[in-house]
Amino acid sequence: MLFVVAGIAFIAMHFLGVGAPARWNWEPFGDLWKFISPFVLALAWWAWKDASGLSGQAEMKRDAERKAERQRRTIESLGLGNRRADVQPKDQ
Repeated sequence: MLFVVAGIAFIAMHFLGVGAPARWNWEPFGDLWKFISPFVLALAWWAWKDASGLSGQAEMKRDAERKAERQRRTIESLGLGNRRADVQPKDQ
């Protein structure tokens, strides 16, 4: 995401005439690579993250946390609470 923001910032700075990007040109063998490189890096980052499974693992963890919280709220709303704490051990 940071690479995309940087790429958009470079393009905005060029059109607003601010800083070094204002002097860059759009010629294919000139400074075009400076405008395109943040977007290429973003694509490379997303491809690596998807291939390594990091995004899938994070999504599964969030889903498991949401499921556990939903179960806790449901048990609480039914008035069941912590049933194990209500049971007293028998003296032997």
